[in-house]
Amino acid sequence: MINLQEIKESFLQFLFPHICSGCGSDLLSNGSYLCMQCTDALPETNFEVHPDNPVEKKFWGRLPIHNATSQYYFTKESLIQSLVHQVKYKENKELGLQLGRLMGININRSGRFNVDALIPLPLFPAKEKKRGYNQSMLLCEGMAAVMNIPVLNDIIIRPQFTETQTRKGRVDRWINVEGKFILIKPESIRNKHILLIDDVITTGATLESCGAELLKAENTRLSIATLCYASR
Repeated sequence: MINLQEIKESFLQFLFPHICSGCGSDLLSNGSYLCMQCTDALPETNFEVHPDNPVEKKFWGRLPIHNATSQYYFTKESLIQSLVHQVKYKENKELGLQLGRLMGININRSGRFNVDALIPLPLFPAKEKKRGYNQSMLLCEGMAAVMNIPVLNDIIIRPQFTETQTRKGRVDRWINVEGKFILIKPESIRNKHILLIDDVITTGATLESCGAELLKAENTRLSIATLCYASR
């Protein structure tokens, strides 16, 4: 017997190939943009279940955070670097949402992040307009879908353009971002525990600057989560 649904799906796959963002395989489950082999190959840190992990240590003496984590180790010329590049520069928004969902699942399972809302690290408006989206917002949307908490995208802004952080030392990075965030709706996060989200953490300078501004809101508690952890 002819299966019309299989014929339809095969035809749609021919016209609009749905392939793994990691390896190009078409062996994908519905709604996924990563095959099981690539998902299993992603270098999870498991930081979310460990107090005093390397991400938290970055902020010791710099920013009073409750918890911090990164989902994956980031290395050059790796699968995760390719995926981050696709999300940031190749408009692979669905992949960004899926990676956010994976972050949210692990954070929920850890039981350490009892937060009230997610806040994406803001981009300079001109950069976001040129790119068409904020990759940290994509991660937040994916996380919110599994964590069942709101995303607050209009609490803090980044009003000035800052040069790329690539190849800058820690001091130069801090000078480059200091004072470049403005909290515009402190009342929206008053008495809340918020989770600040970004794609990759290296020195933590940008997150530190943004987090310090968020903590100006009355009785606000701050935790941090990123998709990737780059040791240097």
